[in-house]
Amino acid sequence: MAEFDATTEDALAAAARAIDDGEPVVYPTETVYGLGADATDPAAVERVFEIKGRDRGNPLSAGVPSIAVAQRHTRPTDRALRFMRAFLPGPVTVVVERGPSLPDVLTAGSDRVGVRIPDHAVAQALFDRVAPTPVTATSANRSGAPSVTDVSALDPGLRDAVGVVVDGGRTPGTESTVVDPERNMIHRRGAMADAIVAWLTEETGADPTVDDG
Repeated sequence: MAEFDATTEDALAAAARAIDDGEPVVYPTETVYGLGADATDPAAVERVFEIKGRDRGNPLSAGVPSIAVAQRHTRPTDRALRFMRAFLPGPVTVVVERGPSLPDVLTAGSDRVGVRIPDHAVAQALFDRVAPTPVTATSANRSGAPSVTDVSALDPGLRDAVGVVVDGGRTPGTESTVVDPERNMIHRRGAMADAIVAWLTEETGADPTVDDG
């Protein structure tokens, strides 16, 4: 397990307590800063939508520290599991069938949900501290505004609305690729997109459909 300085350790402990108490927090990932709350708590998820000003018809993803924890809340097929083992942890959101622990508000009523396992030590440490509870994985910005790669760029209203901001320094900024391996579909091209296309094409024998609408 990674070791951090005292300031980061204190922030992680406070963030874990906040999530347990139903409060949202801001945390770094290997893509952009995320806005996290208990993804199994409808009220906490609703608060994330409210803070972002996000359309309730636009679902959120769930962040977990490992594939094993993901399987407690989702029902990935064999192909999806092979994909997850090939690309996670990493800057990829994998869309799979959701389990009963995840509420309708998280997925906008869909039976599928995006799963994130960040390849970032601070995000992993936070997710480990609250596991097996999944954490919402959505960018820490107001909807329509640019994603945040440094806490200094956080919207003041968003910063005031969360319980804790975990500062992990500047993040790379490239968004995750969103992919549904079972349906051979890419919903958003981002990090590692070419490698993902190659894997899906070899696995299925067909080029993936790109549906970024």
